[in-house]
Amino acid sequence: MVTRVATIAFEGIEARPVDVQVLVSSGNVVFNIVGLPDKTVGESRERVRAALIASGLSLPAKRITVNLAPADLPKEGSHYDLPIALGVMAAIGAIPSDALEGYVVVGELALDGSILPIAGVLPAAMHANARNLGLICPQAGGPEAAWASSELDIVAPRSLIQLANHVTGAQALARPEPAVHRSLVPLPDLKEVKGQENAKRALEIAAAGGHNLLMSGPPGAGKSMLAARLPSILPPLSPKELLEVSMIHSVAGLIADGALTDRRPFRSPHHSASMAALVGGGLHARPGEVSLAHHGVLFLDEFPEFSPQVLDSLRQPIETGEVAISRANYRNVYPARFQLVAAMNPCRCGHANDPGYACKRQPNERCLAQYQSRISGPLLDRIDMHIEVAAVTPADLVLPPPAEGSAEVGKRVAEARQRQTERYRALRLEGTLTNAACPPSVLDEVAKPDASGLALVRSAADRLRLTARGYHRIIKVARTLADLEGEKNIGRIHLAEALSYRAAADRRVEAA
Repeated sequence: MVTRVATIAFEGIEARPVDVQVLVSSGNVVFNIVGLPDKTVGESRERVRAALIASGLSLPAKRITVNLAPADLPKEGSHYDLPIALGVMAAIGAIPSDALEGYVVVGELALDGSILPIAGVLPAAMHANARNLGLICPQAGGPEAAWASSELDIVAPRSLIQLANHVTGAQALARPEPAVHRSLVPLPDLKEVKGQENAKRALEIAAAGGHNLLMSGPPGAGKSMLAARLPSILPPLSPKELLEVSMIHSVAGLIADGALTDRRPFRSPHHSASMAALVGGGLHARPGEVSLAHHGVLFLDEFPEFSPQVLDSLRQPIETGEVAISRANYRNVYPARFQLVAAMNPCRCGHANDPGYACKRQPNERCLAQYQSRISGPLLDRIDMHIEVAAVTPADLVLPPPAEGSAEVGKRVAEARQRQTERYRALRLEGTLTNAACPPSVLDEVAKPDASGLALVRSAADRLRLTARGYHRIIKVARTLADLEGEKNIGRIHLAEALSYRAAADRRVEAA
């Protein structure tokens, strides 16, 4: 008799159903796992054998065949241990054969029979809930699975023995409750930044509209300090955003103790990061930094020091909001709607723009152009706002702390984002939450310039050599400026300020 246990295989953040079929028959004493398993799945038989022995069971001296159907779908990961073990236990009569009906099972086994945490519990719970099934998962993943639905039947045992007692009625396991991660470390506050009023203004605009931002300035000007304070003025994740972000982090194994947080992601990879690390990939096509920063911030410090090929790999995710990782036998698509914030020195030595400074290697202009040419023009064109961050003087540092901090700025940002959410919801653009993500097709409806503003943009277009993308991004920034002021329409003053953030980009495109 064939025993069946339902489990899943991951494709990106999506879960596909897998049927674990176990047959115990007469013949040579072997334990075979078929159905296109990878090495991790193939090693399950040793973990299952040891876990069963530690739980007081022993495998019969018979032929055990485990088939993972569909057979043409690659099976990866250690979460197949528990469904295989339960299938074997049901096949040999250790637990009732119908005890696992109506459940999706995931979990890794230790040699002592305990059930270890795995990545991807939340997508597994979402999949089980969509199929009107329950979920059996490790105890550590129970609070994470509970976020899928309040009606989802969840069994989260610590060990095989505890699970066997539960299904036989000897012990009842309580349903886990959703857990929330409360960080005890406060976010850095804008009150700690003295001077840099123009940069703080740009940071507020970028946060309000979700715009990409590039800061350029000499070493020690405070570019990284400003970027680190961006999360403190961003609004918390909405319930829908929280679920999307947590699904990615769950697959990546970054959710600790099953507790979710509504803080927006802030990812800051080192400039030595590879393309696979940044956009995703590797042997198992895992999500990269751009996906881990979904609905959050991707901060790239020392921007030109990244490999040019790695930087250009950002162009497609910035435009589409997702990244597709293709391999010979499968293709994974991960969400990647992130806000890019980058910081760079003007040249390799960092002081080419300082008054009276002369580069010892070559003329200042050539030093600037050579360094900035590491960033391609098409990538620069996708960055909405470019600002110059001047060095802070000692006179600025002795000033008292500014009266306005992250709380006051964050309130204005939250109000501006609420206006955007309501606007795009009224247009039935459910996936659009910020002006930066607004489709160009509806820009004329939500951000049409007045006559004087249109004349200003027309006169500046030739001088700045605006592309169609550049024009649209200026309009989006102007729309955000109007939202910050509570204005229904964008005017000349909003467009003038938006154009000022594009002027610096023109000089870098020449260098590139």
